Amino acid sequence: MREIVLDTETTGFDPHKGDRLIEIGCVEIMHGVATGRNLHLYINPERDVPASAVAVHGLTEAFLRDKPVFAEVVGDFLDFIGDDTPLVIHNAAFDTNFLNYELGKLGFPALKPQRIIDTLQMAREKFPGSPASLDALCRRFEIDNTNRTLHGALLDSQLLALVYVELTGGKQRGFDLMADAAQTVET
Repeated sequence: MREIVLDTETTGFDPHKGDRLIEIGCVEIMHGVATGRNLHLYINPERDVPASAVAVHGLTEAFLRDKPVFAEVVGDFLDFIGDDTPLVIHNAAFDTNFLNYELGKLGFPALKPQRIIDTLQMAREKFPGSPASLDALCRRFEIDNTNRTLHGALLDSQLLALVYVELTGGKQRGFDLMADAAQTVET
């Protein structure tokens, strides 16, 4: 079964108050194994990026200024995720809120809730009362996240894919997302 592990970075917390998407990272897995196909998009938010957001992901307005706007990459994004492919997202409500806002502005339908797999919810159910952040789950499953000094949509998706495999039953042979970035589509 094909699944897409997805993460976003944004200028803030609420698209309805002017915050925007600035990065999307997607990792394709088939039957729990990475295929090596990734999608990585930087997006010009057409606004400033607050210092508090830059402190989280390191993406500045100056860096994003020459990147395409969401309308220019939406086709690549929708082609990559497909129509009904399950989307694995940590704290899915946050990411889908931004994605659905941007899709709606362009007249595209919202992502169907039934295709969303929320790993934060999975972790809370599996380990009640324990920390469930991506970093905490990497520690729990002994996944090396030392390359993660800041949040980044593609790196976080790669780490989340490893966490997701653990949450759904454990490591599988040949599952090495960090080693294969050769087929990443980047805009």
